[in-house]
Amino acid sequence: MPGFWHPRIPIYALTVAVLLGAGCGPKRGAPIVPTAPPATTLIALLPDPESGVTGHARVNNEFGSANLATPRAATQVKSDGPPGAVKAVSEDEVARLFGAALAALPPEPKHFTLYFKFESDALTDESGRKIPEILAAVKRLTVPEVVVVGHTDTLGDRGANVGLGLKRAMSVKSVLVDAGIAPPLILVASHGEADLLVRTRDNKAEPRNRRVEISVR
Repeated sequence: MPGFWHPRIPIYALTVAVLLGAGCGPKRGAPIVPTAPPATTLIALLPDPESGVTGHARVNNEFGSANLATPRAATQVKSDGPPGAVKAVSEDEVARLFGAALAALPPEPKHFTLYFKFESDALTDESGRKIPEILAAVKRLTVPEVVVVGHTDTLGDRGANVGLGLKRAMSVKSVLVDAGIAPPLILVASHGEADLLVRTRDNKAEPRNRRVEISVR
């Protein structure tokens, strides 16, 4: 049975079994005792469809192991032996074997980062122009979930920065709600200065840390 792995889901085997094996005819007069040939699973490593990143996977059983580290690398595994030699499957084979499973995967989350003016909950002009792109990503989904997390740089008091990060996240939520996104679909949080995009010393102004990160899934 075929199976595949890529960064969005773990290794698993599909439910269509392919049984391989050759049977010998029974001796004359002997009772027929059915025997099941060993099942064979094809496991292939596929690139992430969004980023193109392939990653790697190690296939193990009690008899041995195989390393998959290149796009469409594959191995066949039997229940009574080690994983077979690693070979590449063609794109046509991937479509034939895994097309239905890939089509059934949920869409990859979309991530956006918006930046803010100094000590403010007002977006920079460039970030403000990204709002239509975010709205389009939300509206493409039937039941979207939007997570909005506010961040700050290390200027000022740590506790006050949690509040500022929340204020920034709430301002983005307001923009999305005003554009027609239902409020219950938007989750809001603040990390303050605890999750810096750019590591700096304390009380350091850094524009790239003054941000809101948005995940749409």
